Amino acid sequence: MSKKSAVLTRRDALTAMLAANAFSQSPKKRPNIIFLLSDDQRWDALGCMGNRIIQTPNVDALSARGVTFDKQFVTTAICMSSRASIFTGQYERTHGMTEFSYRLSDSQFAQTYPALLRAAGYRTGFIGKYGLDGAPLPSNRFDYWKGFAGQGKYLQPGDKGPHLTRIMGDQALEFIQGSGPSANSAQPFFLQVSFKAPHAQDEDPRQFVYDPADASMYRDAKIIPPKTAHERYISMLPIEIHRSENRRRWGVRFSTPATFQESVKSYYRLISEIDREVGRIRAQLEAQKQSDDTVIIYSSDNGFYLAEHGLAGKWIPHEESIRVPLVVYDPRAARNLQGARRSQMTLNIDIAPTIISLAGLPVPNCVQGRDLSPLLSGAAPPWRNEFFYEHAFTNPGGWIPRTEGVRDKRWKYFRYLDIKPLFEEMYDLDSDPLEMRNLALDKSHQGQLDRMRVRWDAWRKHLDAYRPDQQWREL
Repeated sequence: MSKKSAVLTRRDALTAMLAANAFSQSPKKRPNIIFLLSDDQRWDALGCMGNRIIQTPNVDALSARGVTFDKQFVTTAICMSSRASIFTGQYERTHGMTEFSYRLSDSQFAQTYPALLRAAGYRTGFIGKYGLDGAPLPSNRFDYWKGFAGQGKYLQPGDKGPHLTRIMGDQALEFIQGSGPSANSAQPFFLQVSFKAPHAQDEDPRQFVYDPADASMYRDAKIIPPKTAHERYISMLPIEIHRSENRRRWGVRFSTPATFQESVKSYYRLISEIDREVGRIRAQLEAQKQSDDTVIIYSSDNGFYLAEHGLAGKWIPHEESIRVPLVVYDPRAARNLQGARRSQMTLNIDIAPTIISLAGLPVPNCVQGRDLSPLLSGAAPPWRNEFFYEHAFTNPGGWIPRTEGVRDKRWKYFRYLDIKPLFEEMYDLDSDPLEMRNLALDKSHQGQLDRMRVRWDAWRKHLDAYRPDQQWREL
């Protein structure tokens, strides 16, 4: 057992005891909480985020009655690391989940929101892609488990049977029905649905395998290619990126006008199918008279290139890769807060402390994210001005490049860790939000580049020095 795990083990029983004690002593009814997590959904792939083509009326309705965070980011843009960050509220450097075969240790899992809520009396459920595939999966850590390892498949061979997104929706309804008034109405529930959609089915030539019944959806739409899809933008990146998995997948999905149109429309279809299940979930809550007591959170594990910079996938910290949606609908909120938008820089590591706080429980000291409850209630507390980005997944041949960097309100800086000589990117997001001009190559911005290098190095040292038994403080 590592020193980190040993430290957490000594604190597990105390944390669970505090959570259970807080639950038993508070007279306020705990809300039900449903967390809906899509896979590879970029921030602007929702109607409520300004997309005029995609049809997402049910998530848009949550936004219209909830709080929408316009600048939500992930600290690592790859599924297993981001999901570990969501579960733990920690940066990748802290939780250490850098490989698909890793899993959270028992002591680490005990500090996650599913474990803490269950210890405090919640009925908990998990459906869909778990993302941390080291055996065994935590099926016994939930009251209801329909999770799976790996990517899963949208359709069975021959395209038979219901679509996977529909199956997950059916499972969500089953869980909610099991938590209804006919069960233990005094027991609140927590449910996480981790959709596979809109992640590509990488080995399938169709890539984005939507429900065949939705083939006509978006058929007549005309998707305008992004400005940075022009070949000049891939030419600005190092040769290693031309040989990377980002570029290989671009060739499959976006290299011709026809494949670009079909890929984006199919990506949108998969998101609209999630939205349909959001509607079914809300209808079930209404039928059981639980809608007024159920908080719904909608987000994604990372963003997704739709040919920007001549790339596909995610991983590299351009905005398309690291920026995701976040909508929090709390039916108990005051009417004047309905439809609110928040411009603060929020992160995937903020989801854990927010869920824990919504349940009325103390947030563990080892959590590095921030509780969003003050922003949900209309307060304007002092907030972060920057965050550290890291992507430490290692792979033979560097087919996915490792990167690190810092993004603040105006500037973004990152470097490729395995490319020699050093290659850096820096953008002024105020004047260049599409990241079209790499100022790290511009000698007139040497002073700003040096300042961003200092911030990057300070963040690395700050995170490397952190220990989970300490109170986390942002740099």
